[in-house]
Amino acid sequence: MNAAELFGFTEQQISWFGLTFGLTAFMLYMLFIIGQIAYQSKAGLFGTFVLFLVLALGMLGFAVKLLIQWLLDI
Repeated sequence: MNAAELFGFTEQQISWFGLTFGLTAFMLYMLFIIGQIAYQSKAGLFGTFVLFLVLALGMLGFAVKLLIQWLLDI
């Protein structure tokens, strides 16, 4: 076993897993939180739309970053 490995995975593999699956799970959790905030504050249709639009733009930026990284690695 290499000293730079943990459970057979390198640091790069662990950080890739955390950044892709960990942040994706965190974004899904944020969707739930924003939905709860919109419901509890009675934000209405337009307010809920704005809340989810801002969150969706942040998620789109993350997805585009992954796509650009993937394209540059080819």
